[in-house]
Amino acid sequence: MTNTPVSYPPEFARQLLRDMLRIRRLEERAAELYGEAKIRGFLHLYIGEEAVAVGVLHALNADDAVVATYREHGHALLCGVPMGAIMAEMYGKQEGCSRGRGGSMHLFDAGTRFFGGNAIVAGGIPLAVGLALAERMQGGRRVTACFFGEGALAEGAAAEALNLAALWQLPVLFCCENNYYAMGTALARSQAQTDLCAKVQAFKVPARSVDGMDVVAVHEATRAAVEAVRASGGPQFLEFRTYRFRAHSMFDPELYRDKAEVEAWKTRGPIHTYSARLKAQELLDEAGFLALEAEAVAEVEAAVAFAEAGTLEPVETLMNDVYTPEPQP
Repeated sequence: MTNTPVSYPPEFARQLLRDMLRIRRLEERAAELYGEAKIRGFLHLYIGEEAVAVGVLHALNADDAVVATYREHGHALLCGVPMGAIMAEMYGKQEGCSRGRGGSMHLFDAGTRFFGGNAIVAGGIPLAVGLALAERMQGGRRVTACFFGEGALAEGAAAEALNLAALWQLPVLFCCENNYYAMGTALARSQAQTDLCAKVQAFKVPARSVDGMDVVAVHEATRAAVEAVRASGGPQFLEFRTYRFRAHSMFDPELYRDKAEVEAWKTRGPIHTYSARLKAQELLDEAGFLALEAEAVAEVEAAVAFAEAGTLEPVETLMNDVYTPEPQP
């Protein structure tokens, strides 16, 4: 736990905590609903990594673009996608942000410039570079932030996209959420070069490693990186060293890491360490913490009610928006 002072205005300092709690309670409720078979398909939880999404997204502008992975509920939420639309999507209801057709892994909302939810490892990285190229060609100054795990850096698509971003000097912020286990394989067992910043710097992309369990460290590093992208027009890479407290997915028996290791990381959990810092500086008291938690729980339960009241798409329209070739004469 870092003991550096939190120098933000009180309301913003508490907002960072509020948003971490919103993500945590949403994820915990989703896990319960999955156990009740209300949510089906795949479900990948972000519990333990909340400081990354919160710290990064509070450093972006509302019109910047965001591309994420299948562990993206928190990113979508902080981009402005309503929690009800997220929950309804996980339920498969047509009131969901992808009309119930995407589910947990394919959240999408063009209105908030949240471009997925991508289920393929490294699949979002070329998309982010494409968005940044479009921004450059249109003469804009918006940044595209792309989230991915450390396993993505073993994919050829990531290498190609990093190369083009550097070659063409595109406004991309590459955000690597390094939780040390790409699905169930430890980083050192899958990649010969485990210094991810060194790997990226080979493409002449400026890179920095950050404590991803510290929301302040994440936010400050991201602010500096975003300023550099806007100033130079070129890419930046941030490695956030973080840890997921739950298994890779709800189907994962989690046989690849020791329980003691998980418990050790939990002592550095981003919510309780940050709230302790706020209390130590008298920016928050226990009553204030409980009030923020109650707000988060109420928002989650309202989202569940919205999803429960939602409707399934009629069978008659399931083929809408599905490409079919023109009939041949």
